[in-house]
Amino acid sequence: MPDTVRVYISVGTNIDREHHVSAALDALADWFGELVISPVYESEAVGFDGSAFFNLVVGVDTELSVGELSRRFKQLEADNGRRRNVPRFSARTLDLDILTYGTRTGVVDGVELPRGEILKNAFVLRPLADIAPDERHPVCGERYQDLWQEYRSGQKLWPVDFKWQGRQISQAVG
Repeated sequence: MPDTVRVYISVGTNIDREHHVSAALDALADWFGELVISPVYESEAVGFDGSAFFNLVVGVDTELSVGELSRRFKQLEADNGRRRNVPRFSARTLDLDILTYGTRTGVVDGVELPRGEILKNAFVLRPLADIAPDERHPVCGERYQDLWQEYRSGQKLWPVDFKWQGRQISQAVG
C-alpha cells in the first residue's frame, strides 16, 4: 500500500471568486476528506492588469501520485471553465498548483517540487505559513513562518471574509 503524504495546494481565482474557491474546496473535500485550510486572501493581480485574486493554500493527506494529482487538478480547472489558450499571466476561473509533495524535490511527473512560487509570491507563502508555520521548505530548509517573516516584496494582500459550508474560513481585519 502506498504511503500517505502531506500535500500543499495553492488555490487562486479572480473570476466569480467565491464560487470558484467553494467549488475547489468542495472537490478537494470529496477527494481527500479533511482539509487544512488557510485564510482566504485577496491580492492584486501579478504580471498583468486584472481584477484582484482570492488565494489560499489547502493541505491534504493522500496516497495519490504527483501525476494523478496534477491530472485531477487540471480536470477540475477545466470543469470550472479554465482556458489554456490564453497568456500565462491572465484572468482565470480557477488555478490549482501542487506546492509541495512531502519532502520530494525536483521534477516529478512533470511537476516542479517544491513550486518556485512559494519563495516568490506573498499570496502563496503567507497562507502556507499560516497553516504550516513550523514545516520546512524542502530545498532551503527554512521554516515557512521564518520565510514569511523575512519576506520583502511590494506585493500586498489582505484577509477577506469567507465562509465555506457554513464554516468561517477567514475574516477581514479591521
